[in-house]
Amino acid sequence: AKEMHVGHLRSTIIGDTLARMLEFCQPECLIRRNHIGDWGTQFGMLIAYLFEKYPNPDVVNESDIGDLQAFYKASKLKFDSDPDFKLNAQQSVVKLQGGDPKYLKAWKQICDISRTEFNKVYQRLGIRLEEMPESFFNPLIPPTLEKLEKLGLIEDSDGARVIFVEGVDIPLIAVKRDGGYNYFSTDLASLWYRLNVEKLDWNIYVTDVGQWQHFDMLFKAFRRAGWLPKDENEYPKCTHIGFGLVLSEEDGKRFRSRAAETVRLVDLLDEAKRRCKVALLERDNAKDWSEEEIEKTSEAIGYGAVKYADLKINRTTNYTFSFDQMLNDKGNTAVYLLYAHARMCSIIRKSGKDVEELKKTGTVVLDHEDERTLGLHLLQFTEVFVESCSNLLPNVLCEYLYNLSEIFTKKFYSSCQVVGSPEETSRLLLCEATLVVMRHCFYLLGIEPVYKL
Repeated sequence: AKEMHVGHLRSTIIGDTLARMLEFCQPECLIRRNHIGDWGTQFGMLIAYLFEKYPNPDVVNESDIGDLQAFYKASKLKFDSDPDFKLNAQQSVVKLQGGDPKYLKAWKQICDISRTEFNKVYQRLGIRLEEMPESFFNPLIPPTLEKLEKLGLIEDSDGARVIFVEGVDIPLIAVKRDGGYNYFSTDLASLWYRLNVEKLDWNIYVTDVGQWQHFDMLFKAFRRAGWLPKDENEYPKCTHIGFGLVLSEEDGKRFRSRAAETVRLVDLLDEAKRRCKVALLERDNAKDWSEEEIEKTSEAIGYGAVKYADLKINRTTNYTFSFDQMLNDKGNTAVYLLYAHARMCSIIRKSGKDVEELKKTGTVVLDHEDERTLGLHLLQFTEVFVESCSNLLPNVLCEYLYNLSEIFTKKFYSSCQVVGSPEETSRLLLCEATLVVMRHCFYLLGIEPVYKL
C-alpha cells in the first residue's frame, strides 16, 4: 500500500539471488512468489482516508492520489491521532473483508497504484516475481481452520481461537477475539495451499530474523496436524531464511516501513545511478561514449553496487546502508568487481584475437606462479557454489568473487603480460575462463556485467 523503500531491499535482493542459485541447480523447478500484504488494517486506513478526501471515489484516478508514500503517511498520521478516524478505518477493514463492492473497488485502486510502483523497481533491478498476495488466500482461511478444528488443534483462549505448539508457552492466534483474521490466519491458509494444491517440496520463506518465532510456530503447528513430516529435513519441508536489518548511517537505527520518513527505493536507485554517471563522465574517455552507453553502464554499476553491498554481508547480520561505501571503486564492492571484469574484456579486445577460435586449438599452460593461483581459484567455483547454495548464504559466493578479482588484478594482471607475450594464447584463454566464471557469479547475484570502462 506504499512505495518500496530501503527497508524492503533485503527480502527482494536476497530472495532473488537464492532463487537464481536454486534455478542454476534445477532449472524450471522453482516458483518465485511475492506474498504481498494487501489485506488488513493498513488498507482500512487507506480506504477510509481515500473516502474522506474524495467522497466520490468513482472519479478518483492515480494522479489524484499522487505520491503514494505521502498519501500513506497522511493516512497513518490521522490514524494515530484521530480516534474517530481509527474506528472508521477498522470498520472499513470489516467491510472490505465482507466483500462490500464500494470498498473492494477502492482497495483495487490502491493495489493497482502500489503494483505499478513495485513493478518499476523490480524492472530496474531485474527481479522476476509471481504475485500471490494475502487477498488470494483470504477465502481459504475458513476451510483451513475448519480442518484444524476437526483435528482438535484449535481451542478457545480469552475469547480468541488459538493453537498451541510444542515448546512454546504462548499460543498462535488463528482467530482474533473480534472474529477477525491476522497474519497467522493467512499463513496457515497459504502454506496449506502450497503443500496440498501446488504440492511444493520445499517452501522457503525470506523475511527478517524478527519473524523467526512466527514461522517456527507455524511449521510446528503443521507438524502437529500431520501436514508436515516430523523430521524437519524430510520432504516436503519448510525453511525460514532470516536476514538482519538495514540500519541508517546517521543514527544506526532500523529503517522502519511505517516510519514517518524513509528513503524510497526508487530514489535510492536514482541516486546510485546519478553518482555512477558523474564518475563516468569524469573519465578521460567519456567523450568516446554514446549517451546510451553512459546510461546503461551507470545503471549496471549503480544497481549492482546496491545489490552487492547487501549480498556480501552474511544475511543473518545487520548492515549499515552507505552510498559512499557501496560506490567505492576500491575494496569489496561491485564497482571494483565490474572494473576487473571490464579490464579483462579490454585485454581480449586489444589482442585482436578471436577467443572462440583460440579455444579450438589453444591450450592453457600455467607455468607462472600467479597463473597457477588464478587457475586453482577458478577450479574452486563449483565447490564454493555448492556451499553457498546448500547453506542459502549468498555472501559465500560474494567472497569467492571478490577473491577472484583480487587474484586477477593484484597478481595475474600485475605480473603476467598477456598481449604480445610468448604466452599470449594461453593467457588469453585464462582471461576468458576467468570471465566465464565471473559472469556466472554476476548472474547468480543479479548483477549486470560491464564490458568496458
